Amino acid sequence: MAQAYMTETGNGSSGPERTGSGFRRLLDDLRRDRGIWRRGILLALLAVLTALLMILHAQIPNTIGNLGSLTETFLPWLGVAIPLLLVLALVRRSATALIAVLLPAVVWLNLFGGLVTGNSGSDGGNLTVATHNVNAENPDPEGTAQKVAASGADVVALEELKAGAVASYESALAPTYKYHSVQGTVGLWSRYPMSDTRPVDIQLGWIRAMRSTVQTPQGPVAVYVAHLPSVRVKLNAGFTAHQRDDSADALGHAIVRDPLKRVILLGDLNGTMNDRALSPVTSQMRSTQGAAGDGFGFSWPASFPMARIDQIMVKGITPVSSWTLPETGSDHLPIAARVEF
Repeated sequence: MAQAYMTETGNGSSGPERTGSGFRRLLDDLRRDRGIWRRGILLALLAVLTALLMILHAQIPNTIGNLGSLTETFLPWLGVAIPLLLVLALVRRSATALIAVLLPAVVWLNLFGGLVTGNSGSDGGNLTVATHNVNAENPDPEGTAQKVAASGADVVALEELKAGAVASYESALAPTYKYHSVQGTVGLWSRYPMSDTRPVDIQLGWIRAMRSTVQTPQGPVAVYVAHLPSVRVKLNAGFTAHQRDDSADALGHAIVRDPLKRVILLGDLNGTMNDRALSPVTSQMRSTQGAAGDGFGFSWPASFPMARIDQIMVKGITPVSSWTLPETGSDHLPIAARVEF
């Protein structure tokens, strides 16, 4: 039953008023307000600009401080502007602004709506993989390794391995994974035999990438582990990512030349799937999160994840599900995926 309360009637007496009448009165006021279309022009322009940034992000040049890559790294967060603009449009009682806000809302839903609703499969898959940037300053290597192994992954990649902590990771993972190899600051652990294991040159001068053939029950798969150079945001230089971009190019060339048709890439790429600078890799592989994950799967920083810079990508394999794992002693969240050959 609708609730009612007492209000003044037209003749000064009190009478019941439906709760919905307040909203109807607001609409009546708006219809009588001749400035409803003239107010909020600036808000409308901001709404259109937000939509254009999302639609034309690929056209933002990288020549000035890699501004395009910076925008693409945090592209989903442009959606935060939509409810803010909506509230301001209501406060200003502007029909123009209210209609304009619909444009960025539709664009954002077109770009990211599928991630919000989720498309992860509930079953299926015959291989589970996980990757984690463990952080060189991790105070609990053993606990971190055990948490990642608890995911049930058949293959685990770790990045940013400190030389003095490698033995701790090896000891903690040995009961679960019979085969493993550490190359420089990255490592790969597997339940299944590994062969043709070698470092991959990503133009850094030291080893931060590797490749191995994992002989799964369904057949061989090439597994790459990579930790691309970090990026920085500086006032005087913008989004500095040139070294990262060169390494992405070298990694992409290595993957495209791989003799195996089935390829999995695990690692910290210091960039999102939207970042055009990673196109040498992303153009030839599928993100498990984008294809079969629930939500955005943000992995960094662990305390308040804002971007998915840790990636699981596949070629010649079907993603079934993808998710983030519980926080460890690292500043990154581990991520995992289940795939089908």
